[in-house]
Amino acid sequence: MATIFNKIIDREIPADIVYETDTVIAFKDVNPVASTHILIIPKKNIPTLNDINIKDTQVLAELLLVTTKIAKQMNVDKEGYRIVINCNKNAGQTVYHLHLHLIGGRKLNWPPG
Repeated sequence: MATIFNKIIDREIPADIVYETDTVIAFKDVNPVASTHILIIPKKNIPTLNDINIKDTQVLAELLLVTTKIAKQMNVDKEGYRIVINCNKNAGQTVYHLHLHLIGGRKLNWPPG
């Protein structure tokens, strides 16, 4: 089943893309919770974190490396940022395509809601 993220990858709908490789794409969240809120996703459709396997090791490493690059690009690397991966409904996952939220640019409280 195609998600909104598949449509962004396929350029069927527009997104404010900030970074892209052959395997990963990152774009600004349309409903940001901070001044920096970027979604980083694999181009391979992995529905949830529960669905990863050993074959996904390379793309998972790339997701984290891309995250640190974007944090520097957005100037939130020094003050701090948060990476969030929601897994399934009770955690708040609404799009079933694995994605990381890079959130920064303001003080983030702990524990989260």
